[in-house]
Amino acid sequence: MNLPYRHYQFTFVAQDQLLLPYYKGSTFRGAFGNAFKRIVCTLRRQDCKTCILRTGCIYAYVFETAPHPDAAIMGTGKYTSIPHPFVIEPPLETSRDYQPGEEVSFGLILIGKAVDYFPYFAYTFEEMGKTGIGKRRGKYSLRTVKTDDGGLVYSHEGRTIRPQEALEAAIPEEYTFNGNTRISVKVSFLTPARISYGRDLVVSPDFQVIVRSLLRRLNLLSYFHGEKREATWNHRAIIAAAGEINMSANHTHWWDWERYSSRQGVRMKMGGIIGKATYEGDIEPFLPLLRAGEIFHLGKGTSFGLGKYEIVVGVQ
Repeated sequence: MNLPYRHYQFTFVAQDQLLLPYYKGSTFRGAFGNAFKRIVCTLRRQDCKTCILRTGCIYAYVFETAPHPDAAIMGTGKYTSIPHPFVIEPPLETSRDYQPGEEVSFGLILIGKAVDYFPYFAYTFEEMGKTGIGKRRGKYSLRTVKTDDGGLVYSHEGRTIRPQEALEAAIPEEYTFNGNTRISVKVSFLTPARISYGRDLVVSPDFQVIVRSLLRRLNLLSYFHGEKREATWNHRAIIAAAGEINMSANHTHWWDWERYSSRQGVRMKMGGIIGKATYEGDIEPFLPLLRAGEIFHLGKGTSFGLGKYEIVVGVQ
């Protein structure tokens, strides 16, 4: 499986005082959704589900992502939505008060066809700065957008976007487990990981649960935004092997936070697992899967930046 993506780093400068929450993912994603619809939606008062332009609408594809009527992958007929083709990575710093002149950076990951829509994302984030974000609608100026290797994609001075070809995350579909390559891996959950199993959110990051979640997310992303086919994984064998991996140390805990949904008019709990856990066993075959998860995140709420983690191999 080759899943196209591109990672960008946005940097803006505060023009006013910015008052942002401790976890900034909700603020960035909420403001982005409102601005994106205002910019690209032709029939703004039309419900996406009944809009005649839905099949060709960029907003509907990016933000109201829904399965195709004929989709039959992994029981998607039961669901009204599928993973969005983007991940907003808010700054991990805990600062809440930014003064005029201070810089703030955040990441954006575009997946599959969404890579071609990058100019719309850049323009939307620029326009967000004019309307303001945060508690007092503080304004900012978008200065630069760079790739994760430092290449300049956009600058405020030039206002020209340099096209970037998509990268590809190569994820194996054939796995061999022999038990002879016992190593350890430390996983650091940097933002809350909302991992579900059996319709419930898990509070302990067992390795098998992580693998199940990654298989599902990557399969759906590839099917709807990538190669348009279901992976040929032997799910039963992979999950059985994941069940043999031991969690030798668990320094994670549940962290709660809430977001307000203006569309639904309610406050929603969005807590998840943060902290570090170490796993030991025949993990080497799983490393490509884990590294793909570092790019595309894990679990629910990924468009808010949830489920971001990093791995270190060979940690005892």
